[in-house]
Formats: sequence, C-alpha cells, structure tokens
Amino acid sequence: MREKIIALIEAALEVPAGTITEDTMIADVEQWDSLAHVMIIGELEEKLGISLPLEDAADLTGVRELLEKCGVSKS
Repeated sequence: MREKIIALIEAALEVPAGTITEDTMIADVEQWDSLAHVMIIGELEEKLGISLPLEDAADLTGVRELLEKCGVSKS
C-alpha cells in the first residue's frame, strides 16, 4: 500500500517516479501547494478508499506522517 500511495502522490504532483519518498517533506516539494494537497487527499479516497479527517489532512507536514494517518505502518 505504501508504494501505491507514493505513486498516487507522484502522479498528482506530476513529478517523476522516485521523486517522492517517505522522508519527503511537503514544504520541500514546489508542486505540493494547497490545491495539490486537496487533490492528493481526494485521490486517496477515490482511488484507494482511504478517508482522512479534514483536521488530520490539514496538519500534515510530510509523506511519513501521511502514510501513518493512512494506517500504513513502517516496514
């Protein structure tokens, strides 16, 4: 599931595969603005059936935190 979520993020941001990792911080990705953030949250629900509460989604700072909120634990 971790790989599917990261691939979904890369597709939404239109960045090359391998650009986004668990260590990626949202503020470090130029394409990851507030609109992209909303799109990613929507895609998670639509394509993967993962629903995040609005307050959780709004407070995210990085990919690792997003994965944890999605219920994907460390490997």
